[in-house]
Amino acid sequence: MRIGPSGRERPVVRVDEHTYIDVSDLVEDYNEAFFTAGGPHLLQEAVAARRAAGTVHPFGTERIGAPIARPHQILGVGANYRSPGSNAPAAQEPLVFSKAPNSLSGPYDPVHIPRDSTHTDWEVELGVVIGTRSHYLADDDEALAAITGYVLVNDISERTFQKERGGQWLKGKSAPTFNPCGPWLVTPDDLGDPKNLRLWLDHNGVRRQDGTTADMLLSTAGIIRHLSQFMVLEPGDLINTGTPSGAGKDLRPPQYLTPGDTLTCGADGLGQQHQTVTGGGGEQTA
Repeated sequence: MRIGPSGRERPVVRVDEHTYIDVSDLVEDYNEAFFTAGGPHLLQEAVAARRAAGTVHPFGTERIGAPIARPHQILGVGANYRSPGSNAPAAQEPLVFSKAPNSLSGPYDPVHIPRDSTHTDWEVELGVVIGTRSHYLADDDEALAAITGYVLVNDISERTFQKERGGQWLKGKSAPTFNPCGPWLVTPDDLGDPKNLRLWLDHNGVRRQDGTTADMLLSTAGIIRHLSQFMVLEPGDLINTGTPSGAGKDLRPPQYLTPGDTLTCGADGLGQQHQTVTGGGGEQTA
């Protein structure tokens, strides 16, 4: 995890819901250099020693930031879940888009509706963090070996910007606060099977999304392998793997975010997020 004011977070390791171990004297941040050097496994011995010595701290009111520093890139995959009652096969070429790296925000930070937006939407997703520089991965085993951890993300999207401003999804995905991430990163050996994780999201206390990664059309390994054929994935890069049905655009009639709304989402083993929505009209820096 990373805790502290925005832009000045420090790296810690979560012990349980009440306590953490500070490792800011051991690593600068959970950034590209950290993951290149070996990532979370670098800290195992030191964390075990500090835990045995009782060198733990209670969580207080300090802000919880995204569990990774701003990545080199954020990539996403669209339309990657089967619709309810459908057995449609995966598309031969998945729909791929990017998000501005500075759209990354903490799991409890406000979501800010952009200027002139009327269709800002939610999407709970499984996020994957890359641990090794990866290009032209040969198979799913190599792709899985490239993963350093998993995170909970909310792929906030402005649908008008996304679909009606030249059909360039980047425009609808990249506003500040449009990628809440965390509260923690879990290593593959601690998470277990990523192919059957429950994902859910409540909008204003009403359950809107409730699905499982078993309904993904392209697996996390398949996504990483595919992306590596077209670009170099760097340590610390974040990949959003798609969302189950129940986003605002899927409802009848559609529903979108307005100032004062709340979003709460979660995933098995990856914790929960909660955001309050603030109004557009001015520029905001994440």
